[in-house]
Amino acid sequence: MTPPTRVKIAAGPSRHIYDVIVLGGQLGGPLAGALLQKRGYRVLLIEHDGLGHGYDHGGYTLPWAPFVAPSLKAMPVVEEVLHELGLNTTIQRALRPHHPGLQLVLPRHRVDLHADPAKRRAELVREFGEDGAKVDDALSRFCTHHEQSNAFIQKVQDLPPTGLLGGWSARREIAKYPEIEALPALDGATPATQLLGRMLPFVTWLENTDAPLARTRPLSQVLHTPNRYPGGREGLRELLVKKLQDLGGHVLSRDTSDAWVVEQLVFDGDRLKGVQVLQSNNEYASSAVVAATDAGALRRLVPDKKRHRALVEMLDGVSTRRFLYAVNWVVPTEALPRGMGELLLLDTQDDLEALLIQVHGARKSSGEEDTQSRVVCAGAFVPASVRDLGEPKLEALRKQIEGHLDALMPFARSRAVLSSAPYLDADSVRGSRLLPHPLLDVDAERYAGVSGLSPKTPLKNLFVASREVLPGLGLEGELMAGVRAARLVHELLNKSKPIRR
Repeated sequence: MTPPTRVKIAAGPSRHIYDVIVLGGQLGGPLAGALLQKRGYRVLLIEHDGLGHGYDHGGYTLPWAPFVAPSLKAMPVVEEVLHELGLNTTIQRALRPHHPGLQLVLPRHRVDLHADPAKRRAELVREFGEDGAKVDDALSRFCTHHEQSNAFIQKVQDLPPTGLLGGWSARREIAKYPEIEALPALDGATPATQLLGRMLPFVTWLENTDAPLARTRPLSQVLHTPNRYPGGREGLRELLVKKLQDLGGHVLSRDTSDAWVVEQLVFDGDRLKGVQVLQSNNEYASSAVVAATDAGALRRLVPDKKRHRALVEMLDGVSTRRFLYAVNWVVPTEALPRGMGELLLLDTQDDLEALLIQVHGARKSSGEEDTQSRVVCAGAFVPASVRDLGEPKLEALRKQIEGHLDALMPFARSRAVLSSAPYLDADSVRGSRLLPHPLLDVDAERYAGVSGLSPKTPLKNLFVASREVLPGLGLEGELMAGVRAARLVHELLNKSKPIRR
């Protein structure tokens, strides 16, 4: 995959009063901002905790973690909104299936899960015999599960509901779709199907996914057609940010200003007034604020936690159980083993359980493509507590992952141009609490097993558009949270008078 040329961001904002401030670098933020800007509101996006276009190390721009995306047709609500923004065709054309598909690597087997059903079945039977036919039967059934829940997702979009009336209405609607509670997990007791089940954490944000919809929909989407997007998650975010700017919105980020990190939320009594930027006298005011950042990061911006106890208690309901720890190797293209695919799921046979490996095109920090090299990005989930154990523990994890890469790609390490781990080598993450891919535990009533934090907060003009709203739906949920936040802001500002322009 050839990474895109980095988007050139225009200069920072020239005004200090907006209708809406969008705070945070998660995907729901620029999507909400673009929708609101298109509907006539003045929007400022402050990326604050944005992870940018990747991280720079050793002269290369490297991915934070593997990123696998479903097709837009598998996310009907998202597809409809992107069509409204004129981005549907652009994104659909940019998405490319991995070649030859998802590759499973077990201790004594390596098998390609081709998109073509006949090829896939022949490959599985060749490798596993009768068990291969069972794996194919299970996979064929499972890869249509997201289609069975599409009607529910399109109808019941107000998840999680707000208020007693909203909760009652949501439960009534959910009861109309008994099929979502009957969706079985990926069945089959073979090592291959067990390994496929370990793909789930890589495509969702939720640690405990016992509910059928959260356990099946995101995994079914990506197993049906595992896609890559140029530049990964950051490439998709940059496209949404660029659309916001093209529509006339303003952006405050590391690319547009030296002061782009928010120091605190600004209040006028109990009313949220705006934000104060760190290392600057600039204060930005707005009628509404959309938070597309982790709950912990938002909590740290509340200056008087006693006065705003209800908001703090809401945000304290989210905790991180595990996070995706990645290692990047930059290797010459010819050093990759023959037959190695672009997307692999490896059974590690140790406490890591599974390693997701994605092969990218290599890009220099200057932006130019290195056509002679590839980036091999390998990630595994580890307990959140390891970040408190210091660099020796993080270094040991790097060595553990590299040991699996050595076994997968003999002789590649000796020819590697660079070995890098974001949590050790990226300045923007070292010492911070940023997590490119956490697995969350949300202490809130779940609806259909996919919902988390309420998009409405105790502050009437603060809304949440983070991955913590619909963590059980993965990428689809993160984007849908942005859509919901935009609708709530529109409803609020239609009832009240926005700040004078």
